[in-house]
Amino acid sequence: MSPSNPADLRATVSQFNPLLPAGGQTKRELKTRHGSIDLARRTAVMGVLNVTPDSFYDGGRHFDTGQATADGLAMAQAGADIIDVGGESSRPGAQPVSEADELARVIPVIQNLRRQCDLPISIDSYKASVARAALAAGADIVNDISALSFDPAMAPLVAQEKVPVVLMHMRGTPRTMQADPQYTDVVREVRDFLAERLYDAMDAGIDADYIVLDPGIGFGKTIEHNIQLLRGLPVLAALGQPLLVGVSRKAFIGKILGLPADQRLEGSLAAAVAAVLNGANIIRVHDVAETCRAVRVADALRFGFHE
Repeated sequence: MSPSNPADLRATVSQFNPLLPAGGQTKRELKTRHGSIDLARRTAVMGVLNVTPDSFYDGGRHFDTGQATADGLAMAQAGADIIDVGGESSRPGAQPVSEADELARVIPVIQNLRRQCDLPISIDSYKASVARAALAAGADIVNDISALSFDPAMAPLVAQEKVPVVLMHMRGTPRTMQADPQYTDVVREVRDFLAERLYDAMDAGIDADYIVLDPGIGFGKTIEHNIQLLRGLPVLAALGQPLLVGVSRKAFIGKILGLPADQRLEGSLAAAVAAVLNGANIIRVHDVAETCRAVRVADALRFGFHE
């Protein structure tokens, strides 16, 4: 039973052991309509397919439906476990996209991929209407950057459809999130937020086995906050849910290296390996083939080598 008020929530969350081994209590399997993803002995890779003109790294690269479909199939061939399709940029300062535009971007791509690919497909949207249409078109997972908070119809939809959902931490909106983000203790505050959204999702009728948590690297955080969160992933893993981490090509890597987004591959791989070793269960990436290789080595270190 989840705590009934914020005080009880704080008392419950404070009892989690921050020294718990990475992934020690995490659910071992994520079931979707197109197969289960085994998280017991390996880390899953989610390929990013942004059907947008303005995403921070790949904006415009997949904007054509045919190109997006081909690129999604290439991700599957390269080893992706999930293809994450999004039609609205969530980069810092991004402007909202209308429901009609978002649907026009993502639905044909999801339909095409579903006809040609058996992998689970995720819809990256906070709008229930878009998620509903995407699920009807063949998507399996809802990836909601608002953790079900922007659209009150989203939680009932996910509960009714019985599909996995990703709940992400973000301060503000993509338009405002990088306007001087401040925390007293970023790991504790993100953990408490995710715990509260986890309980709220379960209260809405979503089975805990379908809930994935995402600390929201780069979403309302400074470079120091992002580094602290990556180092503090075992604290978030103690919540007992699978952790999705997205570090690919992000600005904090650029600040560390002094490089633009198109030169951040090595930094992205380093951050992905660190995330895996600290307890991540799913890594969301632009560079699928390279990340799959890096994650395979990280998994051997984390879980032991198995041929």
